[in-house]
Amino acid sequence: MSFEKLANLKTLIRADSSATIGHGHIRRDLVLANKFKDISFACLELEGSLINEINFHVFTLKTNDLDELISLINTHKFKLLIIDHYGISYDNERKIKERTEVKILSFDDEYKEHFCDILLNVNIFAEARRYENLLPLNCEIWCGQKFMLVRDEFYQEKKIKREKIYDVFIALGGTDIQNLSANLAIKMLEKNLKIALVTTSANANLNLLKEFEKEYKNLSLFIDSNQIAKLMNESKELIISASSLVNEALTLGANFTAVQVAKNQEQMYKWLLENGYKALKSEEICQIL
Repeated sequence: MSFEKLANLKTLIRADSSATIGHGHIRRDLVLANKFKDISFACLELEGSLINEINFHVFTLKTNDLDELISLINTHKFKLLIIDHYGISYDNERKIKERTEVKILSFDDEYKEHFCDILLNVNIFAEARRYENLLPLNCEIWCGQKFMLVRDEFYQEKKIKREKIYDVFIALGGTDIQNLSANLAIKMLEKNLKIALVTTSANANLNLLKEFEKEYKNLSLFIDSNQIAKLMNESKELIISASSLVNEALTLGANFTAVQVAKNQEQMYKWLLENGYKALKSEEICQIL
């Protein structure tokens, strides 16, 4: 099915965000959602979620029970379900297909088995051949550079030559559970580097970062910023999580080091190393200093 036809279907996105899960799923889903004519989200209301930032209708789920999702699909007659959720398995997808008439588009980052009509892997490393025997025979595979979900502002920013205001741009996840941003920033501030540190209001260490900003004049803290592309372009070097931020950095042609901060970033980490880019595990972050 062409994307143009898909975008005309009444669509539901099933995804979550929280201080534990992170914000990456919802943020990339919002980029995709803008391409659809009639789209809603179904989310659990979790601590540190982005529900309030979703500028589409949101169905707040009471549980993660599959019956509730199936009932929602049938009641509102959704024609397409987009699943961006590691907690929904192959068997779950099959049950949804059996009990509804919905088409399923499943996000995947780790070459897992799916029961869907369309498989979407938006990572630059993705290879269709690696899904052999993991998908139904008639499943369409959309993956790789052509399907990267990069916000329009990065393509616009690529055309602009900006003064490099910051020595280092740091973005190691909106929630940064391991507190890598603060530890890295302190070490770099000792070297008198000028830093742009990007995070979100869901960061459990936000108060500590605010205190650092007061103490160090070379540290600029950006919370829930909508200027990420500009900040990246104003920085000499980026230190970013091995997430969709890599797709954005590659689009800009920026100098970056990617850090694997979560298990689902392992494929991106391996691809970067294999293709000559700088990539580290979170425990190796001291090598940046």
